[in-house]
Amino acid sequence: MRNGHRLDRLLGRPLGRRFGWLWAAYGTSALGTWLAFGAFPLIAVRVLHAGPAEVAALSSVGAAVGAAVGAAVAVPLGPWVEFRRKRPVLIAMDLVRCAALLTIPAAFALGALTFLQLLLVSVVVAAADITFRAASGAYLKTLLPAEDLLVAGARFESTTWTTTIIGPPLGGAATGLLGPVATVVADAVSYLLSALGIRAMGGHEPPPERRQAARMRAGDLLDGWRYILADATLRPLFFNTALFNGLVMATDPLLAVLMLGRLGFTPWQYGLAFAAPSIGGLIGSRLARPLATRFGQHRVLIVSGTLRALWSVGLAFTGPGTGGLLLVMGVELGLIFSCGVFNPVYATYRLQRTAADRVARTLTAWTVTTKASTALLTAVWGVLGGLLGPRPAIGLAGAFLLATPLLLPRRAAAPVPEPAPAPSRT
Repeated sequence: MRNGHRLDRLLGRPLGRRFGWLWAAYGTSALGTWLAFGAFPLIAVRVLHAGPAEVAALSSVGAAVGAAVGAAVAVPLGPWVEFRRKRPVLIAMDLVRCAALLTIPAAFALGALTFLQLLLVSVVVAAADITFRAASGAYLKTLLPAEDLLVAGARFESTTWTTTIIGPPLGGAATGLLGPVATVVADAVSYLLSALGIRAMGGHEPPPERRQAARMRAGDLLDGWRYILADATLRPLFFNTALFNGLVMATDPLLAVLMLGRLGFTPWQYGLAFAAPSIGGLIGSRLARPLATRFGQHRVLIVSGTLRALWSVGLAFTGPGTGGLLLVMGVELGLIFSCGVFNPVYATYRLQRTAADRVARTLTAWTVTTKASTALLTAVWGVLGGLLGPRPAIGLAGAFLLATPLLLPRRAAAPVPEPAPAPSRT
């Protein structure tokens, strides 16, 4: 993680040593996550000899059960995080995820691993993810001045797509050599390294202002949603991202059934169809800041948000053979490139429109809603796929996606005025 500050300088506009550590910590944990991609279903099949129904339940737990537990656990944690220093929360969530994951190799070594344990670990990790995201957004806003938030967001997005490209192949090789439990260990270690990196940032984080009331009121749990719905800019963006993400993710199982079943593609072809286009996300994220600088954040938000909605309908026309594979790769390349541009601009836009003392609650509400809508739409489209067939259901989702740009904010809004953050470029 010592390379964080060096990378920061190599890519221009250095954001300081503390951001370099934070960025390196994020990249480390993201790589660990992708190394262990698909590890739980593999453990269920190879180690526990689980049946198709159990594997399907495990694969969907991150969306369905994770969203439910996230709503139950992370929603009250949102107000709690808001009035505490964020760096200790980030470290704690990394350590919680590390400890939860390490129970799997420990139970495996003792011959006590069960399917229920896999489910519980998935739930704990999902809930910790929601809390970590809320705290990290709030911390980033206090760490950097407003003009540097897009630079930071673009670097996080580039890191996301880079680890998406290299993580699964490396994880697959490690799984073949050492077994799926080894990749879970790697994921756990990545969270430990992330915690150490955040700990190494140093610097002073001033405590947030505490409320006068000693106890958290029941109404505080809904503050995040109230804040979003009351803001004319955040409200349409909130509905746009929840609907878009839910519809895109809802078609993934149907496309797997179509490609691996009816069209006869092999697993490596299916993996290639989604791995190779991830380069588009890396390119898009690198272009986000220059485009926003030249054309303005709002215009880039509208154009890229519209472009990302145009691609998915093409998946309904996927056919067999090389032509079908190239069609999927082309659609995914366009979709991922558009998302690569949109995501850092949208994340920056959202942070700039959210007051510093509302960020944790707002991001918690946003993440819980996105996960819940994804789980709900995945279930609905699973039923539609059974009734209509995978191809018509994919086409229907693509048609609904064409309407999502109507939910983007029509007018540019000024950032919420904030006091200047404490100097951090030491």
